[in-house]
Amino acid sequence: MEEYLLSILEFFGQAWWVEVKTESPKCTYYFGPFLRKQQAQDRQGGYIEDLQGEGAEIVSVAIKRCKPSVLTDYQEEEADDEGTLDQWATLTGQRS
Repeated sequence: MEEYLLSILEFFGQAWWVEVKTESPKCTYYFGPFLRKQQAQDRQGGYIEDLQGEGAEIVSVAIKRCKPSVLTDYQEEEADDEGTLDQWATLTGQRS
């Protein structure tokens, strides 16, 4: 029954998600969906710990109702003076 309710909430953009924004790499991550806000709150610590373990610098964490179109949104990095891209773009395979 919970899966059915969650699918309805997700369809209408009313499911709960954990949104984590990082500076290095410059990304927005979405974890979810959750039926209840408390479920998202209970799980957010594990997501933050995993990202920090991978070397990410956390900028903000929010629990919100939304309907993300992508679960990991990489922001474009500008080239430095030598024309090379940020190391994360190369490591993640986002750029060649």
